[in-house]
Amino acid sequence: MLAIIQCRIFVSQFAIKNLNIKIYRTVVLPVVLYGCETWLLTLREECRLRVLENRVLRRIFGPKRDETTGEWGKLHNEELNDLYSSPSIVQVIKSRRIQHFSIVGIVG
Repeated sequence: MLAIIQCRIFVSQFAIKNLNIKIYRTVVLPVVLYGCETWLLTLREECRLRVLENRVLRRIFGPKRDETTGEWGKLHNEELNDLYSSPSIVQVIKSRRIQHFSIVGIVG
């Protein structure tokens, strides 16, 4: 998964954030989530997936500037969640697993 982050698939830092979000949703997420319905999702994997998502979102949204001191700093996880309005990667995995197993239970 970390190879995806290192691939620099995102457009330059000065590009539009919406384009980078579209790239993340259409290229990165499908690759990372391939076959997630069958994964055994432990707390360690959940943590690693959250770290991956937060790294990518921090790269997309960039640093924040403190209004009082004028210093630059990282966005906190809560701020990232507010800026990125979609459900987190762990929530997506859990919902896909529920959908997959309910369909398999009905068909099987």
